[in-house]
Amino acid sequence: MRLSPFAALALIAPLAACSTVIDTVKGPSMSPVGYPAALVPQQQDVMAMAPPRYAPNAASSNSLWRAGARTFFNDQRASRIGDILTVQIQIADSARTQNQTTASRGSTASVGVPNFLGLESSLGRILPGGYDPANAINTQSTTSNQGQGAVNRAEQINLTIAAVVTALLPNGNMVIQGTQEVRTNAELRQLTVAGIVRPEDISSTNTINHSQIAEARISYGGRGDISRVQRTPAGQALVEKFSPF
Repeated sequence: MRLSPFAALALIAPLAACSTVIDTVKGPSMSPVGYPAALVPQQQDVMAMAPPRYAPNAASSNSLWRAGARTFFNDQRASRIGDILTVQIQIADSARTQNQTTASRGSTASVGVPNFLGLESSLGRILPGGYDPANAINTQSTTSNQGQGAVNRAEQINLTIAAVVTALLPNGNMVIQGTQEVRTNAELRQLTVAGIVRPEDISSTNTINHSQIAEARISYGGRGDISRVQRTPAGQALVEKFSPF
């Protein structure tokens, strides 16, 4: 038996409503711990992993130096799938723009028809009394438009999050993803980061700055009682989005 889309939606709707009621009463629930690809809502399309250029743990014959190592004893920096590195997010951005536009236009037109194929007398009988052929049409219009807009935006975020290497690109770059959740009473704060990093940009302490992440996707938000009160109601948001006035 195959259900129609409307029937399936009718069956799923009570479950979603039940989850919403539970979150409202008990607070938001935390996501299960799992592989980052399942936590981050970003599908990273990567190519097949290139073969390693050296054996990670192999030492050269008659030598204490391990091929490919960056330090004499051990290289603690992330380099393989599943390794963890620390991402430092320090955002201090500001933007300010101001635009003002004023436009106005006025026009006047006057049209007279003193002679029209000798039918002036006939037009006088057809048209209302007081018709003057020399001043048959007189129009006047005035338009005015004024717009003003301003943007004053400042953002400052200082956070630290651990991310996992989820893929290796053929050129050696690594795809990382990480999610962090902290729950305080009935409010859940969620931080998500994803992107592509170069092994050369990872410091000796196995950390990297967010400005060195290509295709960076950083999300900082939350859900709970405070976030729900601050959010615009769904009905009002729909009206404001689709209202033609």
